[in-house]
Amino acid sequence: MTPKLPLAAITDEFCPDVERALEAMAAIGMTGVELRMIGERNIMDVPDEELDQVIRQVRKRGMQIVSIASPLLKCVLPGAPEIDQRFQQDSFASKHAYEDQPRLAERAFAIAEKCGARIVRVFSYWRTVAPEKCFDAIVQALTTLCEKAAPRGLIIGLENEHACNISTGAETARLLAALDHPNLKVVWDPGNAMVSGEVPFPDGYRKLPPERIIHVHAKDCHMEGHRPVWGPLGTRAVDWKGQIRALLEDGYRGYLSLETHWGGPGGDKFLGSVICGWNLRGLAAA
Repeated sequence: MTPKLPLAAITDEFCPDVERALEAMAAIGMTGVELRMIGERNIMDVPDEELDQVIRQVRKRGMQIVSIASPLLKCVLPGAPEIDQRFQQDSFASKHAYEDQPRLAERAFAIAEKCGARIVRVFSYWRTVAPEKCFDAIVQALTTLCEKAAPRGLIIGLENEHACNISTGAETARLLAALDHPNLKVVWDPGNAMVSGEVPFPDGYRKLPPERIIHVHAKDCHMEGHRPVWGPLGTRAVDWKGQIRALLEDGYRGYLSLETHWGGPGGDKFLGSVICGWNLRGLAAA
């Protein structure tokens, strides 16, 4: 059961203890690591000496940090229409506002360089009732980030996030067409597209230029109205078999990265992530 694509995970989807998360990830055969929270703190607020310890923990297992799952542009855009209250806003202990974004960007870039990560994950401001009215501001913000990332050799990975203004494959494709910058790529999340009301595969995916997908997040759900019901990866409504097959056919060779979301059997999130991790390995090997 050898995966045809490399596997990764966001460590805190297993548990806040990085060492325990890495142990479980390594047992599944994951070689990539995404950092979002360390303990109870967002990665943006973790001091360098603690980051150094995490880096040592990752490297001693022969793994690599591939992405900094930052909260950049996960905030309210001033002057924008009112926030769309249908979607839950997960901030992962990030309390940063619009005014903090330039400082956060510099910190995210510094963390990526320290960790040897190529991708800095970003968003598109909290979703409003009229996301099209935020489009120009999003393009401007991403342009600035790309221009700052380029000299450092970093990639700005825009995640389609259901609680943000760019949430579907269609919206992402429009953004990419408006900003054809070599340092702007996509963190494609089919689960988020589904929560946004799009059929993620094949509909949303087929709208994207596959060469601009740099990273893929894996989770699974079905919808009950506007509410996602998360479950074991590969057992819900996202066509993960078709999605992975298409990625391979289109030449994608990046990571499939677990972002469990499911609370696990009996509320055991760690066990839930272990189950989803093995499911992901099986799907990637099929």
